[in-house]
Amino acid sequence: MKYDYDLFTIGGGSGGVRASRFAAGFGARVAIAEERYLGGTCVNVGCIPKKLFSYAAHFHDDFEEAQSYGWQLNTPVFDWPGLIANKDREIARLNGVYKRLLEGSGVDILNARATVVDAHTVEVDSRRISAAHILVATGGWPVKPAIPGAEFGFTSNEAFHLARLPQRIAVVGGGYIAVEFASIFNGLGVETTLVYRGSQLLKSFDADLGRFLADQMIAKGVRILFKTDIKAINRNGDALACALTDGSVLDCDGIMLATGRAPNARGLGLENAGVALNQNGEVKVDANFQTSVPSIHAIGDVTNRVLLTPVALAEGMVVATHLFGKGGRAISYENIPTAIFSNPHVATVGLSEAAARARGLEIAIFKSTFTPLKHTLTGRPEKILMKLVVDKQTDRVLGVHMVGAEAGEIIQGFAVALNCGATKRQLDATIGIHPTIAEEFVTMRQPAA
Repeated sequence: MKYDYDLFTIGGGSGGVRASRFAAGFGARVAIAEERYLGGTCVNVGCIPKKLFSYAAHFHDDFEEAQSYGWQLNTPVFDWPGLIANKDREIARLNGVYKRLLEGSGVDILNARATVVDAHTVEVDSRRISAAHILVATGGWPVKPAIPGAEFGFTSNEAFHLARLPQRIAVVGGGYIAVEFASIFNGLGVETTLVYRGSQLLKSFDADLGRFLADQMIAKGVRILFKTDIKAINRNGDALACALTDGSVLDCDGIMLATGRAPNARGLGLENAGVALNQNGEVKVDANFQTSVPSIHAIGDVTNRVLLTPVALAEGMVVATHLFGKGGRAISYENIPTAIFSNPHVATVGLSEAAARARGLEIAIFKSTFTPLKHTLTGRPEKILMKLVVDKQTDRVLGVHMVGAEAGEIIQGFAVALNCGATKRQLDATIGIHPTIAEEFVTMRQPAA
């Protein structure tokens, strides 16, 4: 049968764009439909603007610390609209880059919503288009809690477009988005309260990271309410009042709801086309990202596996190579590094201490907490945490974890080492770069009790 396209991709985020470009490079006829913005969450309301905001927030510390190094500065003034305008200009540039990359690869771009009709048909603007293969790469979407007044709160999507910077804010949640934005708002001078129903931040990471990060955030002025949740939001004039589960009321000017994200799979016609979804709404796929309908594939956050942009990129390349190349490309979900751009940063790769023990491994833990050289002059109470999880039998390093400045930059290199099977003896034999924070990873000799 003759189809209009060899591949039709729904979703112009990182994974969808990468798969489409590579498929076209293999000679496939490809179209991609995106109803919002090219680049998806990462470029528009995720990784990129978040990191830009994080840079802005860190200048607060930089200005104060500069005085300890002899710099006399006038009182700095922060311009929120200026940051938004500069961020928007960069995002627009990146949108254009994605557009040019697709067009340069010969991919047809449809700026519209697409839905699946059947195994080989999509509908776009009431027009039906046939394709040998359909790829769903629609990502995820923030979810607000089902509480009265939730409409008064905003999510990470809206956080990048606030008309004004609130003076007082409540951030609800304890995951990476919550701690990142609590740090950002705090760094920009906002009175910040983090409300979290759990007892430990970053519960899916090594436990030491969440505990240590909380202490550091509190030291920087973030108020954290553990074992507390939000029951309702009420408007009180120009302000908002959060009714909390402990019976108290938290008054603020803005409420960010960072309570989770859900796969963006509903309403696409997938169920009617026979595509199986899991209970939480994510698309079920096999090792080649094929759904229960052989001609339909899915990648990225919509499958709810590992919610990271580089993972979606890798998955997109697997699909393109599997369908139109020579195959053989695969992705391993072991030793995927990740960073959290809170203040201070958090980064990790490999197994947490709890995960290693759950596998029945006999492990040794190496851990160091110290004041970095920079703060011997500033007098700030800021500390660094570095941790290694090591298999006692093989001496292999199973996990590397860090809380501190530039943690992501440091852990990236250790991700390579773990994928090469690095051992603790090899780390011990490595000469450190002095004086740096990173050298601590190769100087830890005594295991923790």
